[in-house]
Amino acid sequence: MPELTSRRGLLFGTAAIGAGALLTSCTSNESSDEPAANDQPAADDKPGKEVTIGFAGPQADHGWLNAINDNAKSRAKKYSDVTLEITEGSNDTAAQIGQIETLINKKVDVLVVLPADGKALTQVGLKAMRANIPVINLDRIFNTPQAYRCWIGGDNYGMGLNAGHYIGEKLKDKADAKVIELAGLDNLELTKQRTQGFDDALKNYPNIKKVARQAAEFTVESGQAKMAQLLQAQSKFDALWNHDDDQGVGALRAIEQAGRDDFLMVGGAGALSAFQAIKQDDGVLKATVLYPPTMAASAIDLARALGQGKGVGGMAEFEIPASITLYSAVVDKENVDQYMSTGFK
Repeated sequence: MPELTSRRGLLFGTAAIGAGALLTSCTSNESSDEPAANDQPAADDKPGKEVTIGFAGPQADHGWLNAINDNAKSRAKKYSDVTLEITEGSNDTAAQIGQIETLINKKVDVLVVLPADGKALTQVGLKAMRANIPVINLDRIFNTPQAYRCWIGGDNYGMGLNAGHYIGEKLKDKADAKVIELAGLDNLELTKQRTQGFDDALKNYPNIKKVARQAAEFTVESGQAKMAQLLQAQSKFDALWNHDDDQGVGALRAIEQAGRDDFLMVGGAGALSAFQAIKQDDGVLKATVLYPPTMAASAIDLARALGQGKGVGGMAEFEIPASITLYSAVVDKENVDQYMSTGFK
C-alpha cells in the first residue's frame, strides 16, 4: 500500500506528499537542453498569466471543511499571479447560489466550488460554464459533467475499502472476529459509499462478522452518544471503524468513560488529533483512513493551470484532466510522521 500511495501522490497530489506535487513538472534522465517528447505547456511555480480564481465553499462548521478553506487560501498565497476571491461560505443553498452568481458577475477567470449540495447547485455551475467561466467542482459533485470542467475529490468507497482491508489483515488469524461500525449521516450518499466499501472489503475475510452499525452525525456530541450506545449493546468485539475523526473525538471519550481497551479502532478523514493519538499509541485508535483536505490546494493548482491554458506536469496531455479521484491512504504508527503536517484541527 505505501508504494501505491506514493505513486498516486506523484501523479495526483494526494496528501502523501502534499498537493504541491500535482502540477510540478516531471523530471527525467534527459538533458534539460533537449526538448520534451510533447513539449506541452505544463503549469509550474514560475509566475505567468494573472488569474483571478473565485472560491465558494460551504460554511466551515466542521474541522475538515475549515481545512478545505485553509488549504485553498494558503495555496493561492503561494502564487504571485493568483488573486483569490473567496466567499463567506454557507450551508444554505440559496445563499451559496447567490455568492457564486456574484463571482460570475465579477467575471472571475475560473471558479472553484465545493457545493453544500451538489444537486441543488448544478444549475449555477451550468450558468458559470455558459458564461465561459470554467468550474473546478470540488468533492461534492454536480449532477451533470456539463456543470464543471474538472472534478477533484476524495474516494468515499475507497475509504471504506481500505479501512476494511486494514482491519481484516489485523484480524485475519482470529477465529470468529467481530467488528462494529460508527457511520456518519445516513442520508448522505458518501456515508452509504463508505459503508459499502467497508462491507465489500470484509467479504475477503470469512472469519470476520460485522455485528453492529450505528449512524452518527459527524459531530463530537453525536459520536460520543452513539458510541456509548454501541458499547452498551456490544459487550465484546475486536475492531471498530469510525467514519469521521471529528465524531471520533466523542467516540474516544465514550470508550474512555466505559473503560474499554479490548479492541482496535480505525478512524476516517485525517484529523491532527487522530494523528497525534496514533503516534502516542497508548489507546485503541491505531489508524485513520485519509479523505485529504489538500484537495482544495490541488483545486487551486488546477484552476490556475486552467486559467493560464496549461496542462499538468508529469502527464502527456495538453489539458488538465476531467476528473481526479484522490487516494484514501491508511495512516498508522508506521507512517504517521509523513502525514502529520496535513492533519486538520
